[in-house]
This record gives sequence, C-alpha cells and structure tokens, in this order.
Amino acid sequence: MTKNRLEAFSDGVVAILITILVLELKVPHGTDLAALRPLLPTFLTYVLSFVYLAIYWNNHNHLLQVVERINGAVLWANMHLLFWLSLFPFTTAWMAEKGNPGHTAPVATYGIVQLGAGAAYFVLTRALLSVHSIDSQLAQALGRDWKGKLSVVGYMVGIAIAFVAPYVALGVYVAVAVVWLVPDRRIERVTPNDA
Repeated sequence: MTKNRLEAFSDGVVAILITILVLELKVPHGTDLAALRPLLPTFLTYVLSFVYLAIYWNNHNHLLQVVERINGAVLWANMHLLFWLSLFPFTTAWMAEKGNPGHTAPVATYGIVQLGAGAAYFVLTRALLSVHSIDSQLAQALGRDWKGKLSVVGYMVGIAIAFVAPYVALGVYVAVAVVWLVPDRRIERVTPNDA
C-alpha cells in the first residue's frame, strides 16, 4: 500500500478546514478601522486555529517524507487525526462568539479538541512505527518525541485551568503552539538533502 493517496486526501481535508475557518471572519459593517475592533477576538481565535492546522499539516507532511509503507491501521489512525482536526472550525467559532473567549465551556472544549488531535497524532506515529523496522528513518526521526508528549500535558493543564481562568488556559494553548513553531529538525536530520 502506498502513502500517496493518504497524503493527498489529508492535504485536501486540511485545505478545506482552513477555508471553513476563514468563513467565520465576517466583514465589519463600518468603514473605518474602529469597525474592526469588535472582530479582534474572532480574528485572534482564527489565527490560533490556523497556526495549529498549519503545524499539523507541516508535521504530517514531514512525517510522510520518511514513511516507506502504510497499512489499514495507519489509514484508520490518520482518519482519527482528521476527525479531531475537523472539529477545529466548530470550536474556533464557538470560542470566538461575542464574550465566549472568557467562558469556561468553549475554552475547555477547544482544549479537549487540541488534546484529541495531539493524542491522535501520537497514535498515528505509533501505527506507522508498527510497520517500520526499529532502525528505520521514521524511528530515528521520531525518537522520544518530547514535544508531542509535552503538548499533550500542556493541553491537559490548559483544560483544567479553563475551569478557573479561561484566558490563562488560552495562554497555555498559545504556548504549546509556540513550542511547535520552533522548527522541528528531526526529519531533516535523517533524510537525504535532495528529499
């Protein structure tokens, strides 16, 4: 089984999700810059979700560069990841509603979706490792995956904090995203320069 269809399908889904996200940005009714002020929470929530989708897309793309084969379990693990990513537009829209960024339920739900996506990505990497040898490029590239494990812990902390201080929880979600914005060179270290 080849990875090409898996990669193409995943790319298409992420592109659609980004499109759905941007549709939540409504055009202001005024004609001056002050008309944009009420849209700021929606825009900032959009930016955070866009960054997360970009991180997942980039890492998924890098991951598949060193994948040699896939099987049915990998296909289902990938669909599991796409399921959680498909919830980003919903949770983003709910959190961006007027006044909702400061409310527990939308912020906690956003964190639960982030946690689900992080766990699903981890499951996908384990499914891929199960069809590769222990000394494969994939195994070498993934290593101990401290960033992935740290992210899951960060999401759990953010969810817990959302019940006390939703804005602080948002800060935790932003911090996890910042950790992933620092380029992850694991894949590049094990692939040839022309890959």
